Amino acid sequence: MRVIFCDSVFDNKLIEPEYEKEKLSAVKNGFSTSLISHEELTDGNVALSIKLVKPSETKELGIYRGWMLTPSQYEDLYNALLNKNIELVNSPTEYTNCHYFPESYGVIEQHTPKSNWTEQIDDSAILELTSQFDNSAIIIKDFVKSEKHNWEEACFIPQASDQEHVKSVVKRFLELIGTSLNKGIVFRQFEELEFLTDHSKSRMPLTKEFRVFFYKNKLACIFDYWDEGDYDGEKPNLKTFEELATKINSNFFTMDIAKKKNGEWIIMELGDGQVSGLPDNANTDKFFNSLK
Repeated sequence: MRVIFCDSVFDNKLIEPEYEKEKLSAVKNGFSTSLISHEELTDGNVALSIKLVKPSETKELGIYRGWMLTPSQYEDLYNALLNKNIELVNSPTEYTNCHYFPESYGVIEQHTPKSNWTEQIDDSAILELTSQFDNSAIIIKDFVKSEKHNWEEACFIPQASDQEHVKSVVKRFLELIGTSLNKGIVFRQFEELEFLTDHSKSRMPLTKEFRVFFYKNKLACIFDYWDEGDYDGEKPNLKTFEELATKINSNFFTMDIAKKKNGEWIIMELGDGQVSGLPDNANTDKFFNSLK
């Protein structure tokens, strides 16, 4: 199996420093590796982005470990690598299925906060969606990510019925995310989760969450989501989530799980496993060993 990493923006023959530890563990666990240029790929120079990838003599499975890509950028990478006889673990459809939140919502709906979304970004569409939450607290994100480190001004809305505050937070969210907006806006009911600590920099409240990786729809490994706060050695019972994982249309994905104050475990979101980061506390040897 080939692991495809992003190169350094300063030297395309060197790996992006963020992934150096992962590369060492990948090699240690018997994987071959190649580098691509994320910058060239996202600029549309697909052939140039994979110029250092050595073609495989026979069909070889590949896993991309790098920065996020839009579905169209991922499709470009997928097809370009196919021409070098390397087939990424997830097809473009499978990538989108976990990368864009709405795509798999129907599968996890009973185990995740109430959510709705729109690609139409105007006050009328936004207020129609937020009215469905009555007076509940909600958060805003796009189809991929939130501005959670700008919690008060661009993520959290204490009352969905407060239309002026809704418009203010949405406006600030759109200002901060700019041209990086992924597809549309998602509103989600805010859930009271078990508190860990306040983030040391952003002061965002951190809660008891875990990042769970699934490979070929089976549990691969689980890590504490945050590096701050005391988890007390607790881990969730994953039986229900492992059953749900068999219904997800993806070969490699993450499921972020959190504990509510009442003790219930819920799914926060899914993500494509190739662009889901490992927490700083993660054992990278364990991670790559689980993908053999």
